[in-house]
Amino acid sequence: MPEPIAIIGGGIGGLTTALTLKQLGHPVSVYESASEIKPVGAGIVLANNAMQVFRNLGIQSQIEAAGNRVSSMNITDEWFRTISALDLTRFEGKYGVYNVAIHRGELQKILAEELGFESIKLSKRLSKIERSEGFALHFDDTTTERCQFLVGADGINSVVRTELFKPSEIRDTGQACWRGICEMELPLDDRHGAIEAWGKGRRFGYVQIAPDKVYWYAVVSEHLVGQKNLSELFKSFPQILNILESTPPDTIFFSQLKDLKPISKWQDKTVCLIGDAAHATTPNMGQGACQAIEDAYTIGQLLRKETPMEEVFSDYEKLRMKKAHRIVNTSWTLGKVAHLENPLGIWLRNMLMRAAPKSTNYKQLETIFDIGYVKKKSSRSS
Repeated sequence: MPEPIAIIGGGIGGLTTALTLKQLGHPVSVYESASEIKPVGAGIVLANNAMQVFRNLGIQSQIEAAGNRVSSMNITDEWFRTISALDLTRFEGKYGVYNVAIHRGELQKILAEELGFESIKLSKRLSKIERSEGFALHFDDTTTERCQFLVGADGINSVVRTELFKPSEIRDTGQACWRGICEMELPLDDRHGAIEAWGKGRRFGYVQIAPDKVYWYAVVSEHLVGQKNLSELFKSFPQILNILESTPPDTIFFSQLKDLKPISKWQDKTVCLIGDAAHATTPNMGQGACQAIEDAYTIGQLLRKETPMEEVFSDYEKLRMKKAHRIVNTSWTLGKVAHLENPLGIWLRNMLMRAAPKSTNYKQLETIFDIGYVKKKSSRSS
């Protein structure tokens, strides 16, 4: 009988990992600090790499039914003149799945129902870990649980990382973000595209996530926060004022954008970090949750090869670290490029992006969407 595995965090990464392990016959317990699994939060775009994983887990159709197909990605200036446009249908044909925009809460609900609520322990906020012949997990409710193997899926402020790994650095981007969902249907030409408009020290993105719902986000350099309200900050973006005005103010989420400076160790024999706990990234490439989902896939692939559990976490780290850190660093740089404020710098950036060969962008997407590297590398190492 396989040893039980404890997963701290019932977000997208934790639930995907739990579902992967359960389908492979491993008993799992997910410890989630929230008191219930409910549809809260904003939207998310599940890129092709994530959808390949969900196809393998047998939940592709549920996710597609709850979300909206995204077949293009377009970056524009504030007057919605194209800077960069990418057609994603070539990847839909190659991999047999498409990008899906969906409400985060709906995705979490699908994962929780597929896993089974009996595997999820709610109102379990981890406070301390003792390591001796396994792990003793101490929670705020004064209870203690024990496990032999531990997965930290508890986000950028991970208690597992703080308790069991060397100190790490959370980096402030100097940018702030509002996120919201409004009830509307985009024009037909925009209905299956993800659009992001760049202005001076600010940008605005939006995508349809359901037939009657649009997810949007607004990012500004921190020095602009508090100077004006959102509508004033984005009044030069004529097409998006209707989106802002259609969103109830009390449903808008605000946060500072941060990431985790790449760390050199994600695992220590019988414990590992996944998702934001290991490699929190800025949202500029839409790969935060997708990389957590890839983490789960990698662990699953190693277990399918009957790798001993004691070696799985070490091999997972070797396979995943290079790609995840490349995305963290690229996303950090992209965020800085998107927030230029010097008019000459903005003009030059836009000109260079318009002139860049599309083949370069498609090649970058290929490296992101390709999850076959796990099979290739793991087979060579066996």
